[in-house]
Amino acid sequence: MDGSTIRLAIQSKGRLNEDSLKLLKDAGIDVDDAKRKFLGRAADFPLEVLYLRDDDIPGVVEDGAADIGIVGFNEVAETGANVEVLRKLGFGKCRISLAVPKSVDYPGLEWFHGKSVATSYPSVLKGFLSRKGIDTEIRVIKGSVEIAPAAGIADAIFDIVSSGGTLVSNGLREVEVVLESEAVLIVRKDLPAEKRSLLDSILFRFDAVGESRGKKYILMNIPDERLSEVFGLLPAMRSPTVMPLAAKGWSSVHSVISEKSLWKTVEQLKSIGAEGILILNVDKVID
Repeated sequence: MDGSTIRLAIQSKGRLNEDSLKLLKDAGIDVDDAKRKFLGRAADFPLEVLYLRDDDIPGVVEDGAADIGIVGFNEVAETGANVEVLRKLGFGKCRISLAVPKSVDYPGLEWFHGKSVATSYPSVLKGFLSRKGIDTEIRVIKGSVEIAPAAGIADAIFDIVSSGGTLVSNGLREVEVVLESEAVLIVRKDLPAEKRSLLDSILFRFDAVGESRGKKYILMNIPDERLSEVFGLLPAMRSPTVMPLAAKGWSSVHSVISEKSLWKTVEQLKSIGAEGILILNVDKVID
């Protein structure tokens, strides 16, 4: 690996692998199909992709074997690796929580005094319990942590929760959220100066992809006398684009809006006379 190439470490399989490769593709960086390889290369950008276990990524970036990495923040917190978190990437969202059997009458954190907790994240849990002044036995388990209470291995668990379905199916309920997590882009602290421009290019592309998420492009025709009302409804990036139509007294208005408020906004626009409303997907947003 030389100064003309930047190396990215990502998870070797699973949903985070798929989402990471999709982010790269959306950013115009196509990586060869390396599912059976350890190291892949982008065809159109000076980037190498290193495929690793998620818990190995922070350390590999810290050591400099990879320059940057995409990994869950939970793994960064657990390893305590000396890396810089550059961006939250908006996917792979989850939380690490304490969960107890459904039958437990849970009064609060004091319940954990003298209890045992099974987890794959002992460092995060130890830090949390220490800050709260809770004396608990931590039992480290790699794998199916959720079966620990039923198997008599521990009284409770500390594990990743997404939908909560796995907890329910194992007779558990979430009682304390300790850490919110999502995929993040990390970088080694001693990144060589000659690679900084490559990193800046990647950040520029990732930011453009991220800005487009949850956004829609909207076009409509509106009577000129209602334009001021339209401006009050459309929170554009700077201001809506307004173009006069051939039909006198009418204009075409273009803007970018949040998908969350789309239907409410459309209903309001219709109520003030908007016609011919067209809604398009946004591919990239570049400020």
